[in-house]
Amino acid sequence: MEKSDYTDPICPSDLSMWQKGASVTPIPVDRVIEKEDEYFGRKDYAAAERHLLYWLEEAKAGNDVRGAFTVENELMGFYRKTDREQDAFEHAEKAIALSHHELIGEGSIAQATAFLNAATVHKAFCRPEEALQLYEKTRTIYEKEIKPGDGRLGGLYNNMALALADVGRYDEAVALYRKAIDWMGRVERGALEQAMSYLNLCDALMARDARLVNEQNEPCTPDTPGASYLVPEETNEEIENDLDLAWDALNDPTLPADGYYAYVAEICAKIFKDYGRESMGIALERMAEEIHEGT
Repeated sequence: MEKSDYTDPICPSDLSMWQKGASVTPIPVDRVIEKEDEYFGRKDYAAAERHLLYWLEEAKAGNDVRGAFTVENELMGFYRKTDREQDAFEHAEKAIALSHHELIGEGSIAQATAFLNAATVHKAFCRPEEALQLYEKTRTIYEKEIKPGDGRLGGLYNNMALALADVGRYDEAVALYRKAIDWMGRVERGALEQAMSYLNLCDALMARDARLVNEQNEPCTPDTPGASYLVPEETNEEIENDLDLAWDALNDPTLPADGYYAYVAEICAKIFKDYGRESMGIALERMAEEIHEGT
């Protein structure tokens, strides 16, 4: 399939193709996402892409603005996860453009979610400053509109903290990770997101407080022979505690053993290994493998 087969020649911000008052044939959004998750869960990325692009064209043909908006959001996330930068930015731009359509609504949670997804794309491809601008727009809407028990605000705090850490604003990042953990603690089945925030918090604490020293305990550079990181005892204790809490969260019995759990488990496994928790990392890799095999 050539790129020209599934991209529009029009400007991404041009909403004129959507005919106001015309009849709408909506696509089955819930089924589209469910099927995408199935493909992604078994790592059939080519099928997932074909699936999303097909339904995007169906939404356009049916004048289904809301359906197209949803699929554009899914596509930018898909391309982010599969490391296709140009495609991710292209669909992020289209999703944001559609978010200004009257059927989506200025200042709506739906629009804020498009900002959030686009921010995550910017963050993933090393543009944290641009990501933070989009996260701030999202936060303005989410903190006004999101109700307690809704995990989207906790997800925002976690992702925004990642961008803050990228630009060296570690104290702000640490505070926001803690807000994310607290918020997700009051969300049904929020343990998986809590685990990720705990592990991200460990990285932020390490980046903020650790310093490189040589064998004489003097400041040095990474290429100095015998260089190692010195972490204050208080920070090290906090990191060890947060690693334990992350592990407990990942083993919450209420979490479904689905494709998303497997995806997160694989990411967390590497982090545990990086912190010397080899057995925990291996256990998570096995869990993810069993889920993929079962799927």
